[in-house]
Amino acid sequence: MTREELNKELQKEIQDEVNSEKKKKLLKLSIKLIIFLVLAFILFFTYTTYISTVKIGVREYRIINPKIPDSFNGTKIIQFSDLHFGTTMFDEEVKKITKLSNERNPDIVVFTGDLISKKYSLSSKEKEKLIKLLKSINANLGKYAILGDEDNESISTIFNQSDFTVLRNTYELIYKNENNSILLIGIDSKNSDIDKAYDYFKQDNHNANIYTITLTHKPDLVDNIKSSNHSDIYMAGHSHNGNIRIPFVKYSIFKIDGAKKYDQDYYKLGDSELYVSSGLGTKNGIRLFCRPTINFFRLSNK
Repeated sequence: MTREELNKELQKEIQDEVNSEKKKKLLKLSIKLIIFLVLAFILFFTYTTYISTVKIGVREYRIINPKIPDSFNGTKIIQFSDLHFGTTMFDEEVKKITKLSNERNPDIVVFTGDLISKKYSLSSKEKEKLIKLLKSINANLGKYAILGDEDNESISTIFNQSDFTVLRNTYELIYKNENNSILLIGIDSKNSDIDKAYDYFKQDNHNANIYTITLTHKPDLVDNIKSSNHSDIYMAGHSHNGNIRIPFVKYSIFKIDGAKKYDQDYYKLGDSELYVSSGLGTKNGIRLFCRPTINFFRLSNK
């Protein structure tokens, strides 16, 4: 073998060794990347499924409107919505909700639809516990509920046994003394009848300037209400504020029918205001940058 051939053989061995080292490094890098991606997925799945879905928060709002009677100054309202019991909300979570509500001593409590997940079969024992927990929610001036698109007739029974008044295209005059009242209107999600719900304003002795709160499960329905009637504030649910949101940007990745236009937490609509709950349970099992919350309102006329 000549010197030139020996040189070539040596260079080949060196190149093979270099290539082998590169392959080893690439393999190690690939394994590290796979491990990182697996861990990142596990952390993401754990956080979005088991942490952010049950860490319940409270959003506080001050409502100021000169139409609010003096006797209602300081009145506190708790709104909760879209429990979807059987998804990420169970007995322990409902206990937390009850505690968060009662700690604030609300005068009025409202629920804006979807109590039980349509995919979940509620046992008779769970039903009894749920009724007991909902019944333990305190409210000086009353507890009210409307039905959501996933609620059936049995949900009315649960609410009735929990001391909630179910508003199905009906209204309630809420008094804090003998002379002054505010109007609470509830619109049924499956069989919405806006004209019937606003029947109060068709009566001869109605107060045209009465402070009015409307409960509607689907926030997009507000546009239909505004065209023929008026409320000072609307409280809605359904959207879950998108469940997955982009930080620092009011944008939801997933939009659903009935909440495609109004899916964020607050909108100013002329003289009216719309508050959309982020809900408590989930429809797809995850939440990201969108905590489950209850809404806490304080009324004032100045």
